[in-house]
Amino acid sequence: MPRNYKAELVAVLGQPVAENPTGVMMEAAFQELGLNWRYLNLEVAPHQLADAMTGVRAFGLRGINLTIPHKVAVIPYLDALSPEARVIGAVNTVRRQGEQLLGENTDGKGFLRGLRSDAGIDPKGKRVAMLGAGGAARAIAAELLLAGVADLLVVNRSLSRGQTMVDDLRQATNGPIRFELWQGAFRVLSEIDILINATSIGLFPDAEAKPDVDLSQSRKDCLVCDVVFNPPVTRLLAEAKDRGMPTLDGLSMLVYQGVIGFELWTGHKAPEAVMKRALSAALLS
Repeated sequence: MPRNYKAELVAVLGQPVAENPTGVMMEAAFQELGLNWRYLNLEVAPHQLADAMTGVRAFGLRGINLTIPHKVAVIPYLDALSPEARVIGAVNTVRRQGEQLLGENTDGKGFLRGLRSDAGIDPKGKRVAMLGAGGAARAIAAELLLAGVADLLVVNRSLSRGQTMVDDLRQATNGPIRFELWQGAFRVLSEIDILINATSIGLFPDAEAKPDVDLSQSRKDCLVCDVVFNPPVTRLLAEAKDRGMPTLDGLSMLVYQGVIGFELWTGHKAPEAVMKRALSAALLS
């Protein structure tokens, strides 16, 4: 039987993507399972997205991840959405089924798995404040509402974007979600159980940036979460740690959403421990 030298390709599309480490854990997983697959980081500007999606089809990519700024913009170029992606209104993972490209969203599921497994917290009945109203924020908010949070406050600097997201998710889930305009420092009051930074503030190379929040009135057991994975310990998380507050870093969500995506693409059970080790080694070295 002749050898097959054709690797199956998957990729992340975004801008920027040079510092995105998803490929490190994916390549480690492919190697662990002996799969001839490759993961590419592809820099795609917003005006190039249509051409890039034509390329995804032409090259026969088995799947893609979407990151900033394409999670919502990619939807018109897909053949169908999963029910969760339709509710969320954003896509971070695309899988090929025959000639069709199907949009999924694993961000929120990855975040919730990290919340439960790594932070040891069930969000049911919790009061949550979340910064941001982009694609990741939509995914996390939808999953939190479906998980039964008692209250979800969305804080965003853009009134139209934040209110639109809240209205969409309230209609889709009938959940307890509300909006507050982010003006000046957002005060994390004592009734908040979980604070989530779902913005890109603090992402490398702007690692010195920090969301404008005031933790002085927060409870010591308030969990502070950051979806930023590079650096793993952002300035927000460092401040929370200094105050003795529990934290959950962006590596958690990145690993778990990657595990889900790997299984959607390959049909194989992901070697989760291998993926965690590879990602941690890459970002903590």
